[in-house]
Amino acid sequence: MSFRLPQNLGRIDQNTVLSALDYEIMGEAAASLGQAGQKVEQALAQLSTADAPDRDKQLKAAACAVHAYFIQRELFGLKSHDNAIRDYNIPRAVLARLGAL
Repeated sequence: MSFRLPQNLGRIDQNTVLSALDYEIMGEAAASLGQAGQKVEQALAQLSTADAPDRDKQLKAAACAVHAYFIQRELFGLKSHDNAIRDYNIPRAVLARLGAL
């Protein structure tokens, strides 16, 4: 008995394959941006509840998280961070630590 492969396997549309790959890459990139945003939220929440002795450490952690988030945004082509600063309510002290002021 012989086995015959389906006839349509040899006719894979390259545009469809690339589109599916692009879709997966964009999904991973969006997930990465979302995770960076969550880290910003967590760092800012910890900063807002930090005691005086811990404040500098939490300020540094928040600045690092915001910096990483800004880099992720720039990789997407989002050069202006004004909306993110407003949406996350990023304090001026964090922005000053980044040199954004």
